[in-house]
Formats: sequence, structure tokens, C-alpha cells
Amino acid sequence: MVFSRYTDKSAVKWFAAALAVACAVTVLPGLAHAEDAPEMLSQANANIMWTLIAGMLVFFMQAGFACVEAGFTRAKSAGNIVMKNLLDFGAGQIVFLLIGFGLMFGTDVSGFIGTDQFGLKDVILDYANFDAGGWSVTFWFFQSVFAGTAATIVSGAMAERTKFSSYILLSIFVTAVIYPVSGHWAWGSLNGDASAGWLSGLGFIDFAGSTVVHSCGGWVALAGAIALGPRLGKYNSDGEARAIPGHNIPLGALGVFILWFGWFGFNPGSTTTANNTIGLIAVNTSLAACAGTLGALALSWFRFGKPDMSMTMNGTLAGLVAITSPCYTVSPMGSITIGALAGLLVVLSIEFIDKVLKIDDPVGAVSVHGVCGAWGTLSAGLFTVPGLNGGAGGLFYGGGLSMLGVQALGVAATFVWAFGAGLVLMFLVKAIFGIRVTADEEMKGLDLAEHGSEAYAGFQIFRNE
Repeated sequence: MVFSRYTDKSAVKWFAAALAVACAVTVLPGLAHAEDAPEMLSQANANIMWTLIAGMLVFFMQAGFACVEAGFTRAKSAGNIVMKNLLDFGAGQIVFLLIGFGLMFGTDVSGFIGTDQFGLKDVILDYANFDAGGWSVTFWFFQSVFAGTAATIVSGAMAERTKFSSYILLSIFVTAVIYPVSGHWAWGSLNGDASAGWLSGLGFIDFAGSTVVHSCGGWVALAGAIALGPRLGKYNSDGEARAIPGHNIPLGALGVFILWFGWFGFNPGSTTTANNTIGLIAVNTSLAACAGTLGALALSWFRFGKPDMSMTMNGTLAGLVAITSPCYTVSPMGSITIGALAGLLVVLSIEFIDKVLKIDDPVGAVSVHGVCGAWGTLSAGLFTVPGLNGGAGGLFYGGGLSMLGVQALGVAATFVWAFGAGLVLMFLVKAIFGIRVTADEEMKGLDLAEHGSEAYAGFQIFRNE
């Protein structure tokens, strides 16, 4: 036997001694710190761990957005879309650290804007007490991935015709200023009463950001699509809309599944607390996605004679966006209703924007995030269950119109700010730097024109698709 070569007694003794040392090194430190176990399992540490994991899930949603946007558009600009999604976070997280977080969560002035916490200097630079700031940096990390989400929504509506350099400037400004200012109004209080904005003082409900994140990004996307104009060939000489199909629906579907998965960090993670509410929030989130899928499937089947794939997938996202605001205060049955109506709404909205307003939004970003985000925020004023996680009761539960009125005010204020500031930003950048590529570059595809390479190198069949 091979083992017989190693049965020398001295070798066995040395092996046994080495094993004993290894066990001592591994086990004894754990025994020495056994008294620390209660601290390691404390609520504070559980909150940090849960919030970090949720933040990582939200970060993974960037991959989902990239897949959806690339799959729903033409192959010749797929790499450009991925680059824009990459830069939304690559540049966005840094400017959110330096500027955006302070505007959003700094000490409040007149309910409108934060004025400190820029660069997290009060936490990061206080190294002597850094352990005490562990929650502060965790909270910042979680909020930074939300900022990245708001920015990346814009790239879908501006796909296939936007200059890469100008887009980076637009994305930075959204993350540094537009998103944080309106975010402060509703969410500043998450960093303490001294940071509370005017909307939160009125009782505005937007638990995980149907309006704060999604509608804000959607309204800036609308401004971008208007400033750019439609893609070449999108409308014929009579103004009739032409379909420009996406090149890879399975890639888009993968993105939808990634986003659905990441939303379990987006919504339940917004508790920033490891407690017994995260299960209900996860259930509400998923049920709304399911109902949105079915609603869009049914309506597209009825309207177009066949169950449209991209519309159905957008229905899934519409349900997720809509439930993001009320996920903490509605019942599972309420979630199904909210999601189903979002699925119907997104189909009608995409058609209206495309065919009536004649605004070219290649992936339906304005409808999914702007319109359905507004619906989800309003739905909190309709479906909030009295007493559920502190809910005061929506209109359908005898709560009257006051809550719905506050929700509508928040929706309107965010639209005016995000769309208005977005439109000013777009036309400023357009006047100074230009935001649209040339017609020849658009025909060639932005992968080659802007980056000098192709997402599908060697597969020339995709060149004009």
C-alpha cells in the first residue's frame, strides 16, 4: 500500500504535533473571545451586516440595468451602453461622497438642502473614534448605491445617440445635485432630525424610493430624450412611429431577473435594520413584480394580438418600481393590486410617449421609472393599512384624502425639480459641448464611433442592427 511508506513512527509524531498546533491556533482564539459573542451578535452589528448585504444587492442591479438596456437596443451600441452604466457608478459614487451625500443628508437649511457631511469628513477623518462611525460609513455606502441607480435610469432613454463625454457630465450632475436635493426633501431625516427636509415633515411616504430614486431618474431621462430628439429612422415622414427592436431579448430578460433579485436589497434593505419586517417587504416586492408581469402580458396580448416580450418584461419592472414606495405599509393583496395596475399602466404609457408625444425612449425608462414610480407613490396614499408598521391608513382604508394629498404633492414637487433641472442641464450641455453624435456616427454605431471597438467583434451581421 502507498500509505505504508509514511508509517515511520517519528513522522507520525511530527504530524500529530503539527496537527495539535494547528488546532490550537484555530480554536483557542475563538475560546479566548467567547465572552465577545454577545457583542458580535448584537443588534447594531446585525444592522450593519444586513445593510451592507442589501447595499451589495442594490449594486448588483447596475448589471441588471446594463443587460436590460443593451438587450433592448441595437447591437452596434451595446458596448457604449455598458460603458455608460459602468461610469454611472464609477464616477457617481465618488461625487456622491464628495458632494451629493452632504446635500442630501447634511444639516438642513429651510427644509430644502443639506449643508455639511461633504466627503464624510466628520466620520472618515476622525480616525481616533472611527469604530464609533461604523454605522455612518455603512449608511453612506447603502445610500451611494441608490444614487447610482437614479443616475443609470437616464442612460436607457438616451441610448444609441448620446455623446459619451457629455453623458459623463450629465451623470455626474444628476448624482451630485439633482438626485440629492429632492432626496433631501423626503429622506434627509434618515440621518437624524437635524437633516429633515420639508416633505418628510408633512408625512410623505416613500419607503424605498418610487419617487425619490425612480421617478427622479425617470424625469431626468424624459428631459434627456426631449433634448436629444429621436433616433434616426424612428419616425417616418408622416410622423408615424417605427419599431426598432432590441437585438438580444434573452440578455434583456437576464437583466430583468437580476433586477428582481437585487430589489430584495433595494426594498427590504431600506429598513437598514435586521428586524421582523423584512419578510413582509420581500413578499410584497415579489408579488407586485409577479402582478406587473401578468398585467403587462395581458394588456399587450389584447392590444397587439400576441404577448409582447419586451412589454411583459417592462411590466415586471413596473411592478417593482411601483411597490418600492408602499412596500412597508401595504398588505400582500394590496401589493398584487398595485403591481397589476402598474403593469397595465406601463404598456399604455410607453405607447402614449412613443406614438402621441413622439418622444423616443428606446427602453421605456420614462414609463417604467417615472410614470410607475409616481403611481407607486400615490398608491401608498390609497392602500396603506392602518397600524401596519405605523401606517395611518390610506384612502381605501378610511384614511381620507390628507395622506393622498401629501403623496401627490411629493410626486409633483419631484417632477418639477427633476424634469426642470434636467431640462436646463441638458440644454446647457447641448449648447456648450453638444450631446448628440453625428448622423454618420449614429449609423455606424456608438461602439465604433465612440470607443473604437465593437461589443460583438467579428460578428459583422450585427453591424446595422
